[in-house]
Amino acid sequence: MKPEEKKLGIYVHVPFCKSKCAYCDFYSLPHAEERMEEYVKAVSAHLTETAPIAAHHTVDTIYFGGGTPTLLGSKSLKELLAVIQKKYRVDKKAEITFEANPDSACDWKELRTLRKAGFNRISLGMQSACDEELKEIGRVHTFDQVRAAVEAARKAKFDNLSLDLIYGLPHQTMDRWKANLQAALDLAPQHLSCYGLTLEEGTPLYLRRDDAMLPGDEAQADFYLYTVDTLLHYGYPQYEISNFARPGYESRHNLKYWTLGEYAGFGPGAHSDFGGVRYAYERDLDVYIKGVLEGAPMLSESERIPQLDRDTEYLMLGLRTVRGLRPQEFESRYRRLFSCIVPFLEECRTAGYAVCEADGSWHLTPQGFLVSNQIIGGVLDALGKDKVAKAAAAARGDYRIDVK
Repeated sequence: MKPEEKKLGIYVHVPFCKSKCAYCDFYSLPHAEERMEEYVKAVSAHLTETAPIAAHHTVDTIYFGGGTPTLLGSKSLKELLAVIQKKYRVDKKAEITFEANPDSACDWKELRTLRKAGFNRISLGMQSACDEELKEIGRVHTFDQVRAAVEAARKAKFDNLSLDLIYGLPHQTMDRWKANLQAALDLAPQHLSCYGLTLEEGTPLYLRRDDAMLPGDEAQADFYLYTVDTLLHYGYPQYEISNFARPGYESRHNLKYWTLGEYAGFGPGAHSDFGGVRYAYERDLDVYIKGVLEGAPMLSESERIPQLDRDTEYLMLGLRTVRGLRPQEFESRYRRLFSCIVPFLEECRTAGYAVCEADGSWHLTPQGFLVSNQIIGGVLDALGKDKVAKAAAAARGDYRIDVK
């Protein structure tokens, strides 16, 4: 691949938040405003240090996630973005996103400052339109603040707005979820992320799971299928298990994760897949800052994965998307026959879980997405058996098994 053809996404993890939500397992630090200045200094230094390694890449997506990035204030966010714009080759049409909690994004002048600096996409953590539900899960904003934040974003000239919602919240009924979804649609976002509540071990909500009156699996499935149908009706086709967008407004940054694109993460807890290596930094602000500024160890994991060994990742991640799996793409990338997994995919199609399009590509149906973990397991089992058979054939000197 020519150097100029390489694309790179940059992710900056901002680990600060006003308070910790009851379901949140991300690395974030409530009430740590006094650490923000040294954090910005460390990330700036880290971005600068890494830039030469990305000299042959064009940055086409930038994403500030959290935590709550807007707690840093527009001045610090501008400063960090300016470092990227100065040190990296940034595409003029790059998608540049920041996440925000509604209560931290109601000042349109602050948002306008960010818009002028180059940010062009905002992702708001709405989660629910019901104040009682928001309080139940530890959110610090109200739905009135969601409306105010959307109004501020529009006034600040943001025309790419995403809203996050969670279904399956404590005491939630189908009627309540329908009302939440309609309230989000009434705000006319370009993108919607709708996640089923996941209980992460060690979170406050996990600890009180037995008395939280959480909807069961069947109810969650009903919420999900209703969401898919409703959003399609309103012009938001599904493009990934939990993500929906008006055509042309799919999250380009998140698509990098699902299509094995390259991305470099910065900040404590940030993950990367860059230069053939998957790596992550410790979920510890002190360790990260010391690592950047003093050269101390700060990686929590690192693994170099040859291109031909990424076949399982392609299958796992591809089955999360409506784009799905493409036989010719799979075979040209990984030098393996796609046909070994077709019998299992045919079983899934018969059960209503998968579709084979006219071009030969395979993707899951909404019903299939509900059991995607089991389907992915079945696909990987089929691939694994084929690898064992090929290895045995090679040991015998019999290569006829490779003939289509």
